[in-house]
Amino acid sequence: YFFSFNTDIISCKKEQEPDNCVDPSKINLSQPCIEIYQPVCGCNLKTYSNLCFASINGLNEWTEGKCKND
Repeated sequence: YFFSFNTDIISCKKEQEPDNCVDPSKINLSQPCIEIYQPVCGCNLKTYSNLCFASINGLNEWTEGKCKND
């Protein structure tokens, strides 16, 4: 995480995560997902067990397979 301090402003931003990676309006954690393990790597560099879990967490982009940092 990067922290920058100004007189009244504190900002925190993850390294390497695009600004438009997660769309908060798409987050719907109450939606059920099937428990089939077909991992995807989210643009936030987190591995999700399948496309459904990435989607309900609001991700806009992902690639097939586990993230390399996992």
